[in-house]
Amino acid sequence: MKMPPKEKVLEAYSAIADGRVRMEEGKASVLSSDRTKEYTVMWQGPMYASDDNATYWQGYPGYPVIAVLLLQGKLTCRKDLMEPLKNIPWKQLNDRYKRNYAKAAEEALSAIDSKKEILAYAELSNKELAALDITIRRRLPDRK
Repeated sequence: MKMPPKEKVLEAYSAIADGRVRMEEGKASVLSSDRTKEYTVMWQGPMYASDDNATYWQGYPGYPVIAVLLLQGKLTCRKDLMEPLKNIPWKQLNDRYKRNYAKAAEEALSAIDSKKEILAYAELSNKELAALDITIRRRLPDRK
């Protein structure tokens, strides 16, 4: 599996902290940080698909897929460490820094006291993500 930029896990944490992820049977809806877009994540067994740009066009799990994996318990989910990441305007930051996700994350975390602990936790999440046996697809095969 192609890995996302490591900072994408922080965006997933924010989506969960903000309550922007709605889980259903076999699918989830995830609102963007500015709440102007809604992404659909679907899964069948180890196959995941999403219409967010990263997953669909780049072929790696975007933050909506990562948020679902966290809520499914496939990645360690520490909601206490996600709480400080509420209401971060990721879309605005990513645009400002022209998709330099490291710079966007640096600004997002600059005023957070638990920054070191959050970054250590994000590193763990990324290691767990790399070890997952999942497939990322643009679409799932039609169910028969």
